[in-house]
Amino acid sequence: MNLDLFDLSNNGESWTETICDDAIVLRQYLASRSDELLATIKAIEAKAPFRHMKTAGGFTMSAALTGCGDYGWVSDRRGYRYSKTDPLTEQPWPDMPEILREIARECALKAGYSDYQPDACLINRYVPGAKMSLHQDKDEQDFTAPIVSISLGVPATFLFGGLQRSDKTIKVPVMHGDVVVWGGTSRMFFHGVSAIKSAYHPFWGESRINITFRVAG
Repeated sequence: MNLDLFDLSNNGESWTETICDDAIVLRQYLASRSDELLATIKAIEAKAPFRHMKTAGGFTMSAALTGCGDYGWVSDRRGYRYSKTDPLTEQPWPDMPEILREIARECALKAGYSDYQPDACLINRYVPGAKMSLHQDKDEQDFTAPIVSISLGVPATFLFGGLQRSDKTIKVPVMHGDVVVWGGTSRMFFHGVSAIKSAYHPFWGESRINITFRVAG
């Protein structure tokens, strides 16, 4: 299998790439912190296992989900929303580890957003064929705060559009360690993930892990 579907290497150095106004990619920014992130995600998974939620229309989402922080994102027949309680365990979501809070603040600051205080951390696991359709992050209470999205594991194609679902999308390849940050004029842009192609990465085998931070409450 191909380890690197996209050739974005830069001799281990990180650099910044602009997607559009107020949206950037911090290339390879977290590649060197794989071990810390792997242990952190595994600890969260032990308390709040990955699960495939149902959409409001009754369809099963192809990407599995868990999370941590004050709020977790929930999808079922009642619709999409944030909840302080994990419906699978009926317990509060695990506390957000300080390493994740620190990384989120650091990445937001690199993108020009100071004093970032995320209270929700969503973790998605994508296997080959899994995808995320175009959508807006609009269940949060604070749209002035940016979204910080970390890619780990196998490569993916991040789709970034506009304020309307029908707007043209930009295809942004994301690799292990890349971080996408968007806010300001791009905060409500539609975005998604193309179906994951078969590949392998030592971080999580054939899977892609996506960690997304939001200010939900």
